Amino acid sequence: MGKDMPFDGKRMIMGGFDSIVEEGSPAGGSYTDGFVVPVPEGKRDAYQAMASKMAKVFRQHGANRVIEAIGDDVNHGQVTDFYRAVKAEVGETVVFSFIEWPDKTTRDEAWKAIMSDESLKPEGEMPFDGKRMFWGGFDKILDTADARAPVSA
Repeated sequence: MGKDMPFDGKRMIMGGFDSIVEEGSPAGGSYTDGFVVPVPEGKRDAYQAMASKMAKVFRQHGANRVIEAIGDDVNHGQVTDFYRAVKAEVGETVVFSFIEWPDKTTRDEAWKAIMSDESLKPEGEMPFDGKRMFWGGFDKILDTADARAPVSA
């Protein structure tokens, strides 16, 4: 990264991920939830099945799009990386996911409903260690996929 970047490029985390679940399409929403979670290689199919089920739930509650993507080209960094961020153990890979919402209000109401729905409580062992998962909500600052947005040189 160049010395004139508005951030410390040495601490930037980046990687390539292969989509394993994709529901919906970009619809110009203004709010995004992001998740990163370690998944044991032997539980990939179980994780994908759970993620596919939950993607449909998020869409039913107003999400525009849900993407679940598994690490495909994720390097170990010198300062930090996705593996360190989730304290990945030997035999684990990293899943990066996001949910696009029309707005924060829709997201907040959806999460209230989802978290209070007893039928969505996990049965049995989860296919990942939730204690090492991290997540956050993000306001949109740039969307180059929005066809209405002017492109500047």
